[in-house]
Amino acid sequence: MSRFPAPARPLLTAALLVALATPAWAQSHAHGTAPAPAATKEAPVDPKVDHGSMDHSKMDHGSMGHSQMDHSTMDHGNMDHSQMDHSKMDHGSMDHSQMDHSTMDHAAHKTAAPSEPREPIPAITAADRLAAFPPIEHGAMEHAPEIHSMLLVNRLEQWDGQHGNGQAWEASGWVGGNIHRLWVRSEGERSGGRTEAADVEVLYGRSVSPWWDVLVGVKQDLGPGDSRTWAALGIQGLAPYKFETSATAYVGEGGQVMATAEIEYELLLTNRLILQPLLEATLAAKDDPCHGTGSGLNKVEAGLRLRYEFNRRFAPYIGISHERLFGDTADYHQAAGERARDTRWVAGVRVWF
Repeated sequence: MSRFPAPARPLLTAALLVALATPAWAQSHAHGTAPAPAATKEAPVDPKVDHGSMDHSKMDHGSMGHSQMDHSTMDHGNMDHSQMDHSKMDHGSMDHSQMDHSTMDHAAHKTAAPSEPREPIPAITAADRLAAFPPIEHGAMEHAPEIHSMLLVNRLEQWDGQHGNGQAWEASGWVGGNIHRLWVRSEGERSGGRTEAADVEVLYGRSVSPWWDVLVGVKQDLGPGDSRTWAALGIQGLAPYKFETSATAYVGEGGQVMATAEIEYELLLTNRLILQPLLEATLAAKDDPCHGTGSGLNKVEAGLRLRYEFNRRFAPYIGISHERLFGDTADYHQAAGERARDTRWVAGVRVWF
């Protein structure tokens, strides 16, 4: 039989249950967390841990299981990686495949470029300066001569025309410096074994620009009949678009004034094959029946020559030339039994020295 009366039994039972439950309830509230589970091989990572304040240089990263860490919740932006000693970390054993690199701030890992080279640049010595800038011996230098010369045979050709055949030439040469030169020019024509027309000019030339010379001198006719001497004044040079231009006025005996203008152009089909058109015109101030010359425009010659330069000094050519007389000049020649126009096929060579 029980010591406690029947009405007190329920109260006694409730008090006993409360007494049994008090140690576990008190322990749980004293620590603020549930009882710790049994120890395992790899402890779970608490996402609330502030890794920015940890000293990673003393941690053994080789033994950590990085594959189980949730890096997406870690605050890597606040970590000072410059203070970490990565040389002691075992990065080879880390499982980087499970890391969430998209949330990492890789810009913080960049290091500044070194301010000085790994190997210092040696200082420049006097020997280095001497090797770079050796002394110049002006007495041993070879200077270009102050006097130059050149002879150009622009045309030396055989022609075959409608009224016969013959030979013709045109040449010019000079000697002097860049500013002052002495010029010699000559041209002529032979047919039937005799010289039809020829002349020689001796001129003083002075450069007035990089492309133009002014000429003054004398001209001597060497053709059949009375030879004549002319005073000459002209200009020659390279016009825009590379037209070789020459214009000369002549004053002769009896007040006769004549002028000759010539234009040439060189069209390079290749570096060696060159097409050269030519146009030449002659004018006179007044009639001269004794020499078959009329006033005004009395003769025009147009030619087209194709040459091949084996080198710059030697170039054979072939071509065609057409000559026509005008006005009283044509009448004088027709009265002497000569044609007022003629077309010729030419072949020759162009050389210079």
